[in-house]
Amino acid sequence: MELTVTKRQTKGEGTKSPKTLRRSGVLPAVIYGRSEEATPISVDAKIFGKVFKAAGESTVITIKGLDETKDALIHEVEFDAVSGEPIHADFYAIEKGQTVTVSIPLEFDGTSAAVKDLGGILVKVMHEIEVECEPKDLPREIKVDISKLATLEDQIKVQDLGLAAKLKLSVGPEEVVAMIDVAKEEPVEEAAPADLSAIEISEERGKKEEETPAEGESTE
Repeated sequence: MELTVTKRQTKGEGTKSPKTLRRSGVLPAVIYGRSEEATPISVDAKIFGKVFKAAGESTVITIKGLDETKDALIHEVEFDAVSGEPIHADFYAIEKGQTVTVSIPLEFDGTSAAVKDLGGILVKVMHEIEVECEPKDLPREIKVDISKLATLEDQIKVQDLGLAAKLKLSVGPEEVVAMIDVAKEEPVEEAAPADLSAIEISEERGKKEEETPAEGESTE
């Protein structure tokens, strides 16, 4: 996957502000690496959008248009709060032989019999796994087959994902990736019987007051 960029002028005559660039369909960006300083660049916004959708932040892309071709990761993208469109991007240039550490998203696929037939609830304990490896070995995503969850007791652990041995993981093989939970019914609290004693006492008192003549009143 390739992306052609242009060095961006940030000082002097003819400098265009990031806002002006975005209005003309150009995305301001920067590329940097472990042993190289940050270089301001720009890239066609529509082309970047297509590449980012396909590559995400875990696929190595080839950057062209600079002094030399570079392999890089889309390290970070800033989005407009209203439109949701990218307004700035950071590229991380990778040196030959350098390993990278990237969080790879998990993609849950399949149908769980425990959910479909037994009424269980799928619990996604993890949504990504951080891996360290050479750029060429980075997976685009990690598939999680939830059809393995057939009973309410079943779990999918990291060791069940079938990941390549060349990937150095940040979590242990016994860590749970997904599991089944059971909905618990809330106990229904029975209403306590009403205390009628106070009402009875009040009624009796009222009757007595009606039967007792007022002062100066004849009982005849």
